[in-house]
Amino acid sequence: MLTAIRRGVANRCPVCGQGRVFSGFLTVAPECEVCHAPLGLLRADDAPPYIVIFIAGHILLPPIFWIERAYEPPMWLHMVVWLPLFAVVCTLLLRPVKGGVVGWMMRLGFADRDHPNHGQMPPPGPQS
Repeated sequence: MLTAIRRGVANRCPVCGQGRVFSGFLTVAPECEVCHAPLGLLRADDAPPYIVIFIAGHILLPPIFWIERAYEPPMWLHMVVWLPLFAVVCTLLLRPVKGGVVGWMMRLGFADRDHPNHGQMPPPGPQS
């Protein structure tokens, strides 16, 4: 399972590890150009934004609280600094997290309902 998630985070097909998951910034490719796994059937929907918000909150909230407690800057300064930083961090995290969710869904067999021959992870070891 970790292999499929790692491949998805790296924008690689969770099945073969060679094709690309995305055809656009967040548009999942209809299928892998190498192994033809049906990636387009996998709908990550709301999971990636929730995960991104969770991660960004855990990364950025401790410094916000520390700076507020130590220096007590005015609220406008918090808004000028932290809101754009949250936007940038969330934007940068969204694509790898969505790729990881697509890899996780592929590994769990979400694409197998419509295409039973696709979506299976190859057995470990050298491929022939």
